[in-house]
Amino acid sequence: MQHSHAGFLDYVLKHSQAGNIQSVINTIDRYGWTKGWLMNIGDQKGQILDEAIRSRKPKTVLELGSFLGYSSLRMAAQLPNDAVIICVDMNPETTEIARAIHKHAGVDDRIRFIVDSTERVIPQLTEKLHINSFDFIFIDHYGTHYLRDFKLLEEYGLIRSGTMIVADNVIAPGAPGYLQYIRNNPNYRTKTHESFVEYTNDMVDGVEVTVRN
Repeated sequence: MQHSHAGFLDYVLKHSQAGNIQSVINTIDRYGWTKGWLMNIGDQKGQILDEAIRSRKPKTVLELGSFLGYSSLRMAAQLPNDAVIICVDMNPETTEIARAIHKHAGVDDRIRFIVDSTERVIPQLTEKLHINSFDFIFIDHYGTHYLRDFKLLEEYGLIRSGTMIVADNVIAPGAPGYLQYIRNNPNYRTKTHESFVEYTNDMVDGVEVTVRN
């Protein structure tokens, strides 16, 4: 997919209205359905994320895995200007594209990127950003890392009572270790919202929405 990222950016800049966040989101979705598959949460599962954000109304958001900036755009669209969104992704190339898209949408001042691995960043977050815990955490990087990173977030006190954690792709490709941990942990209430893999109508996937008691 790497080769098409420049084409993706050109398409979004050309076909969406500058400063109109919903226009940018809709244009990315149109690209995902008609031009080339994108591994973001997509428009169907995106509605689950939107509802979760609206129900929690977070002031501090942490995203693990940003790719081309789509899910952080969706979150910014639901939140007031004073909400802080921190995105951690280790790919500098896709992060540059995400930044350009956020600038085009007019939300680049509300979303901050840290380009590094999640296991390196999580232990430093409180010290670097002076955020003691997050109201909302969106996990969408590698299913194999969900549980490791979740336990790191717990260890460093970044999850507190009321923190909502939304994890994408828990069925496809899946995060069985994470699901087993979260479903059998008395500290959390959790629910799987079934949907389809982004930009398909036939591959089942799910989004796990979890709240710390």
